[in-house]
Amino acid sequence: MTSYEARQQADLEHIGEMIEDVAARIQENLHNAIYALLTNDVDLANAAVLGDLPVNRRIRDIDHQCLVFVARHLPTAGHLRYVTAARRLTVELERIGDYAASIGRATAHLSQPLPEAILRDIELMADHAERVLDQAMEAFAALNADQAVATRALSRQMDSTYNRAISDLIREGERGDRPFADLLATSVAMNRLERVNDQAKNICEETVFAVTGEAKPPKVYDVLFVDEHNAGLSKLAEAIARRDYPGSGRYNSAGWDPADAIDPSVAAYMNAHSLTVLDHQPSALQPVYDALTDYEVIVSMQGDARPMIPMLPFHTVLLQWDVGPPIEGLPPGEAESAIDDAARRIEELQSQLAHTLRGREAT
Repeated sequence: MTSYEARQQADLEHIGEMIEDVAARIQENLHNAIYALLTNDVDLANAAVLGDLPVNRRIRDIDHQCLVFVARHLPTAGHLRYVTAARRLTVELERIGDYAASIGRATAHLSQPLPEAILRDIELMADHAERVLDQAMEAFAALNADQAVATRALSRQMDSTYNRAISDLIREGERGDRPFADLLATSVAMNRLERVNDQAKNICEETVFAVTGEAKPPKVYDVLFVDEHNAGLSKLAEAIARRDYPGSGRYNSAGWDPADAIDPSVAAYMNAHSLTVLDHQPSALQPVYDALTDYEVIVSMQGDARPMIPMLPFHTVLLQWDVGPPIEGLPPGEAESAIDDAARRIEELQSQLAHTLRGREAT
């Protein structure tokens, strides 16, 4: 190794040491904020809020050192990927520090200790978020892409825990014996823990990029089309989405009172236009929270579907598309014209949705 290469390596190691140091401070601050929330320790909560200030200064120092490294060494290939990933990682770490401070502030605003059910939910979320963050930072420090990929997969387990926690909090609010400010503060704390998990997942992405150059792939969205019978418009919408934007989403459809079979006119139209669906048999909508939690978007093809989905998952968006009246049971001549009109409108709306979700990467 030449003296220049040794100096370059020393500068990289210095950046890595700074990142490990600030990550340890943030993890400690996060742990203190969580413990304060669980024990209703206001003094520790306030300390967690103030502890974010030196962390922010340290992160600015790391960002400066990364810029100095680029200016001094004009890095390429692996060194450039590492510094690029390090700069993005500091943004994610700074956000985690902010989340810890937010949890501290939420704790300071509680008027009374949290009920046992909510405490259990928060403990589960906190344990998961801290474990994922710890493993993500270990993977980055070791530049271990395999560990980062495994940790990224682990991070996905947070969704069900978070959704259950929100459901428990809603039930707590419905009892009416807790101040609204307490419910709001608890919701903020839960959301920040969920966001810690998301940022840890992003740290895993930075590790994979630093090691392999592989960028984070565009997100593929789960979309569910619903109407009453799942024999006409919802099946048609599913089929058009599968044909026009197969790379942007995973599509399904269901009905809250499913028919025995798909409408013959709709089936004929789909055959004539090479349209396919996951299942030609109408499917029953499962309106329970856990059955819908994987869907980012639910599209109602028949007015307001909220009465049929009493517990919409927190992360799910419910849309209404006006594509005309139901087409099941129409006489053949009328059905063909109605299906043509509905299909054109669905194509327009599906294009809008795909580009909203994926932008220029809609495929």
